[in-house]
Amino acid sequence: MHRVLADERVVPYDRTLGRNVVKSAAEEVFGRARVSGNGSYDAIVNEVVRRLDALQRDALLPVVNATGIVLHTNLGRAPLAPAAIEAIAELGRGYSNLEYDLETGERGSRYARVAGVLNDVAGAQDSLVVNNCAAAVLLVLDTFARGREVIVGRNALVEIGGGFRIPDVLERSGATLVEVGTTNRVYVEDFEAALSPRTALLLRTHPSNFRMEGFTHDASARELAELGRRAGVAVLEDLGSGALVALEEYGAAHERTVREALADGVGLVAFSGDKLLGGPQAGILAGSAPLIARLRSNPLLRALRVDKTTLAALGATLQLYRDGSLRETVPVYRMLGATLDELRARATAYLEAVPAARLVESVAYIGGGSLAQDAIPSLAIAIATPQPDRLAARLRAGTPPIVARIEAGRVLLDLRTIAPEEDETVGSALAASE
Repeated sequence: MHRVLADERVVPYDRTLGRNVVKSAAEEVFGRARVSGNGSYDAIVNEVVRRLDALQRDALLPVVNATGIVLHTNLGRAPLAPAAIEAIAELGRGYSNLEYDLETGERGSRYARVAGVLNDVAGAQDSLVVNNCAAAVLLVLDTFARGREVIVGRNALVEIGGGFRIPDVLERSGATLVEVGTTNRVYVEDFEAALSPRTALLLRTHPSNFRMEGFTHDASARELAELGRRAGVAVLEDLGSGALVALEEYGAAHERTVREALADGVGLVAFSGDKLLGGPQAGILAGSAPLIARLRSNPLLRALRVDKTTLAALGATLQLYRDGSLRETVPVYRMLGATLDELRARATAYLEAVPAARLVESVAYIGGGSLAQDAIPSLAIAIATPQPDRLAARLRAGTPPIVARIEAGRVLLDLRTIAPEEDETVGSALAASE
């Protein structure tokens, strides 16, 4: 046992998994060897290494996203900007004024730490940050609609990833769902006809991962906002994606922005921090100052609050919006803004290093529940092989793991979602896999 634990093939795992885990894995392998009655020293060490590799892959690891999906939910969505990572390190390594007012020497509010830049960038009177967008919607429902009615168009009763269904969230919040209109056609008159003394909220949601085309109609946000003003009822729009800039500038289809929703008169807009905003996981509520003030007074907010590192990363990311340096500094927009000529120039090194590689046209997607069907032209490194599944598995087994996609019997590595600084690593992995 001592010899195995001291073996140079095993020792590196002490740092990543811990000595106790390594020892436990070795004991497990020794136990099986005793039962079977065979196993040379090298065979035992190799089996221990295989076991430790499997355990290591159960931990949270950095991976290379070569899928062409920019906001890949299973791969952690938006990569953080260097400024956001630096802010996390700076705030995380010591104490901070998270809930301390340096001027008065008394307790302060953590929510004020990013409110100024967030209000400026989003064009909101006030704002609030919680731990994800589902929590943001839940907080609004609990604050305004517990025991009361929420009117929702039938075309908005969607289910997004992880089984998150709008009707279920309404039920768990204690609100009563009032469905109006039909699946394909909803009018503001449908909302108006459903108003009652128990109406607390008019809800409009992002369609997320599906589209409805053809004989359709939807009540506009502006119409709902006007109806809400006349009836004295708050309006919530769940945008989901969190677009703060026009995506047309990056070759994508138009995605409704937070500013557009607020300009339409919507009282509260909910959106994510880790999708098109390009920051950490967070749920953001922006809108009317009186409505945000009511949300701040809800005791449930304590269960949904974010920590100092999230606020640090979000604040640093939002500052990049204010500086106007998105295309160069926020990874999501750097990927979306890369030209085909830039991708083609990067491909040269791959083609030189890997004789079997070919450069092919590809399509990338924004992903993350946003613009699900809109393709962005891209380029990919293609490897034709009789066993593409085996090659893809070998790439995933590397350090770092490389997640590619298989298409038409080829392994494709889309250059749009591979960071330029990862090119050498990916090229070396492809060369070694030949």
